[in-house]
Amino acid sequence: MRNVTLILDDGSRFSGKSFGYEKPVAGEVVFNTAMTGYPESLTDPSYAGQLMTLTYPLVGNYGVPPFTIEPNGLATFMESEKIHAEAIIVSDYSYEYSHWNAVESLGEWLKREQVPGITGIDTRELTKILREHGVMMGKIVFDNPIDNGQLTIDNYAAVNYVDRVSCKEIISYLPDGTSRSFPLTMPIAQLNCQLSIVNCQLKKVLLVDCGVKTNIIRCLLKRNVEVIRVPWDYDFNGLEFDGLFISNGPGDPDTCDAAVQNIRKAMANEKLPIFGICMGNQLLSKAGGAKIYKLKYGHRSHNQPVRMVGTERCFITSQNHGYAVDNNTLGADWEPLFINMNDGSNEGIRHKKNPWFSAQFHPEAASGPTDTAFLFDEFVNLLK
Repeated sequence: MRNVTLILDDGSRFSGKSFGYEKPVAGEVVFNTAMTGYPESLTDPSYAGQLMTLTYPLVGNYGVPPFTIEPNGLATFMESEKIHAEAIIVSDYSYEYSHWNAVESLGEWLKREQVPGITGIDTRELTKILREHGVMMGKIVFDNPIDNGQLTIDNYAAVNYVDRVSCKEIISYLPDGTSRSFPLTMPIAQLNCQLSIVNCQLKKVLLVDCGVKTNIIRCLLKRNVEVIRVPWDYDFNGLEFDGLFISNGPGDPDTCDAAVQNIRKAMANEKLPIFGICMGNQLLSKAGGAKIYKLKYGHRSHNQPVRMVGTERCFITSQNHGYAVDNNTLGADWEPLFINMNDGSNEGIRHKKNPWFSAQFHPEAASGPTDTAFLFDEFVNLLK
């Protein structure tokens, strides 16, 4: 195994061994405290531009499931069509794996997708630095003879990662497992006509793709609705649909003003049900006039406790975000829906009169607890 070094912006250096693809990379260094779920996390588009540190020490022991694609174009076991994290950093990589659904090792998968993996890192010390300093940029460099070149480290907040991971066409998914694609250049009237031809009795959910996880689409399809997936900056307001869904995604929500403007236009229809998850919570909040701020080290785990405001109901949630809504900037017609029990930050909002609500956490899990999957039921019930 080749020697490799992780270098943080503050000059901290961590030496380890490579078990993935050997190429130098740079990105925002973050940590995730989940004990399982590395296939789902690596393929979560919200990790685009980030070097993902796993705090659980033993990683790789259950291998990787087959990367199969369903007839509708969705990955069977993953959260997107490829790995989006720039690299994975672990303490102890398991070269041996055992699982009924595994077909290859984590290292083999990383090499096939040309993503670096580092083992032998003191992830406890690394996490301590990130917690005290906050997440920061970093780079992974290899010993000679790998050419590390002149790695450029972009300002993470300045890059529109949503534009990089969002779909590039309009896709309609049906509960029967089929899908259809349409070019962005298709006139709205013609597109409405095409979408009404098949299963016109189904309720239609317009999904703004900011980097949507596959399981979000699965959760909607299981509730017998048609999902119309459009790019993050597509003006969907001329389309015919029954509910608006705003997805998760990577990066700074302030880079997504086009989406905010389109959501704000849709809010002119006060009876239109709207549901947002993760970045969708932030974009809906921005459309409602609230402000967003960056968390010191984010929430990335399977065990974040949130409380539904106005109740004593507490839920354990899966989370992956580095930004949060400032509760103090919510307008008079809005109120917090969930609050994080660890740090008091916002975990969702709702409108006091209109059917608009959102969750900062991931009700669809994949991976993690499914305690809050009922939010999909509440949204679909609003369509009826």
